[in-house]
Amino acid sequence: MACSRLMSVPVCLIENDEKGKLHVRKEAKDILDGITEPVVVVSVVGLYRTGKSYLMNRLAGQQSGFALGSTIESKTKGIWMWCVPHPNKKGHTLVLLDTEGLGDVEKGDEKHDTWIFCLAVLLSSTLVYNSLGVIDNTALEKLHYVTELTENIRVKAKVGQHEEESADFMRVFPSFVWAVRDFTLELKRGDKLITSDEYLEGALKPKTGSSPQTAQFNLPRNCLRQFFAVRKCFVFPRPASTQNMRRMEQLTEEELESEFLEQANNFCCYVYNNAEPKTVTGGCTLTGTALGNLAEVYVEAIRSGNVPCLENAVVSLAKIQNVRAVEEALQFYMTEMLGMVQLPVRPEELSDIHTDVEKKAIEVFITMSFNDNDQTYHQELMGKIHNEYQDMCQQNHDASRMQCEEVLREVFDKLEKNISNGSYLKPGGYQQYRDTLRHLTNDYRARTHSQIMSEEVLSTYLRAKEQAGKTILQADQSLSAAEQENEEHRRVTNRFCDQRVSSSNYEN
Repeated sequence: MACSRLMSVPVCLIENDEKGKLHVRKEAKDILDGITEPVVVVSVVGLYRTGKSYLMNRLAGQQSGFALGSTIESKTKGIWMWCVPHPNKKGHTLVLLDTEGLGDVEKGDEKHDTWIFCLAVLLSSTLVYNSLGVIDNTALEKLHYVTELTENIRVKAKVGQHEEESADFMRVFPSFVWAVRDFTLELKRGDKLITSDEYLEGALKPKTGSSPQTAQFNLPRNCLRQFFAVRKCFVFPRPASTQNMRRMEQLTEEELESEFLEQANNFCCYVYNNAEPKTVTGGCTLTGTALGNLAEVYVEAIRSGNVPCLENAVVSLAKIQNVRAVEEALQFYMTEMLGMVQLPVRPEELSDIHTDVEKKAIEVFITMSFNDNDQTYHQELMGKIHNEYQDMCQQNHDASRMQCEEVLREVFDKLEKNISNGSYLKPGGYQQYRDTLRHLTNDYRARTHSQIMSEEVLSTYLRAKEQAGKTILQADQSLSAAEQENEEHRRVTNRFCDQRVSSSNYEN
């Protein structure tokens, strides 16, 4: 399971806050955020004290986990979640949702029960309804929550928008499994043996007629037939004696009735093999992250006093998922670039690394994105990556400039000292200065030839030295003129001296 941590026990996903309003628990949301693979979501609903939690523990492959109770009090409150690796579908996580028992007389809040039922329907890919005894009119009347789905859930956002309700609900609703517990009847119709599925479909068969009584009789049956395209039924005999039933969590398989154990295994195999990954309108498959976001969208709608709308939920979910996908992909790009690039580098090398990392970042986005059909968020990501790349290019220029300036200071240090101590202020000093400058320039270029800012830094330095060069040249020219004047004076003096010597010799 691609999950940040393996769940050893269930946690509460949805509960009432201190104001009595439903909210999603952060602990559970964080767990779902860590699941990046597709999820198969199985929810169980039913009247309280009917053994729902035991079936969920069986699906988790555990003897205990979801709370069981042996008293008349409802044990599970809100909706609890257990995420386990899917036993049959590699690369999928099985998310089990155990819901608060419906019809708890002490709770006395029927609307709360309705919302728990609606959330189970909205979040799951397979819905298990757990009941005791038989499927008769009384059992179907207790499932009145099904008849209220059209009042509490909308498929399309536009009020008054024409829609074929049953077809729309059937496309988005989960498959339906009716688990009948403590079943004692023989599966027969007349003298013919029937399957549990035939037993369910027979119980859902509507009556003919138009009387109010007939309409009331047919209402839950028609809802189940029209809203849930895939229907399955399992009948479970009593698992153990009354005394042993009080310690179901401690019973070994050897202590359970063999027929019950056989049905429990069949039930688990069916769910493992047939429960599909959770999808929403448009056929998009949900990851754990998306499931957590979807739960928050639905719960927020209920908290606000609105009817959860599947179309609006998909729009909201797409925005949440895609904003996060952009953020995660951008963070991936930035982290990878920082890890792979040691500035400064050659621009071609930086460009090659950018292209490679950008492709990987896009793959991250595609994996996490949701229903980005118009590529709005994809384009947003590309724009942000472009900006980050431009920033890195500027950082590369700055790093190259700093490195070149450091080399330049080291290479031209000799020149700077000679200028500072006046070594070039002598006849011929300018030529010496030019020779030294040319030699050091070649040395600098040899050491910084791979740097993008090499020539720009050098040009800036040489421009700054132009005035120093002019000063040296002027000094050189001035000193040379004075030297020539002295030389001429020396020659004149020498000639005068020579003439006096010659005159003296003549007189003698």
